[in-house]
Amino acid sequence: MATAGEEALGLIAGSGSLPLEIARAARRRGRGVLALGFPGHTDERLAGEVPEVIWLAPGRLEAALEALRAGRVREAVLAGKLPKLLLFREGESLELDALAREALGRLPDRRDGSVLALVVETLHGRGIRILPQAELVPELLSGEGPLGRVRPSPAQSADIAFGWPVARALAGLDVGQAVVVKDGAVLAVEALEGTDAAIRRAGQLAPGAVVVKVARPAQDPRFDLPAIGAGTLAALREARAGALAFEAGRTLVLEREALVREADAAGIALVGVAGPGPEAAP
Repeated sequence: MATAGEEALGLIAGSGSLPLEIARAARRRGRGVLALGFPGHTDERLAGEVPEVIWLAPGRLEAALEALRAGRVREAVLAGKLPKLLLFREGESLELDALAREALGRLPDRRDGSVLALVVETLHGRGIRILPQAELVPELLSGEGPLGRVRPSPAQSADIAFGWPVARALAGLDVGQAVVVKDGAVLAVEALEGTDAAIRRAGQLAPGAVVVKVARPAQDPRFDLPAIGAGTLAALREARAGALAFEAGRTLVLEREALVREADAAGIALVGVAGPGPEAAP
């Protein structure tokens, strides 16, 4: 791990609060940060957490690499989300440069793992090592058991057991990391739209559902770790969901105090489950 006095840490910042958490952790360690942000996606508060944010369109890969090179960045973190649908909007919003077009042309598919592995490979080719997302913020990885006062009901626990192997199978295929279930039926499966949209879609079918969110079986710790935060809770409340089960030790819990407080107030159970998952009732 880098220490104070070394080159700046590159922070490639998508949406959500994870980039803010990593920037604060780097500052506590005395590490300088050069952040790349994406207008309309990256939280603008990041500018108050780091010495510099360079704002670029997501498709300006050559400019991003040049900024990291000029900043003497040798280590970087990929943090936060960029909407996956951007990959299908190769116009003004994405602004693909020649290097980005060439890189995307080499992709065998546009699954999350493939796209992010390509980003890591490109950065590595320029001498930049990508750190595990949780390396600077290990305290964000939640353990097993409930986060707040609300516990899953017996019916919700049965749905968690039902949905767990389904979510694991889909994550293994790199389809998505979450499923929404109720009474032993799958209401929604996360795909390109992301977890929050899948939760809201399930809410249109039935209230009181259970969300199960897991890591990929061969999860690369450098990118796309499962994460839950304020946006997740907003989707749960909007969908009138009853519980969220997430994979313990492999899920980032963002803004935990506020998340737990609001989940308790809404009567939503948040529970960490060990990787193999619970056993289904006979």
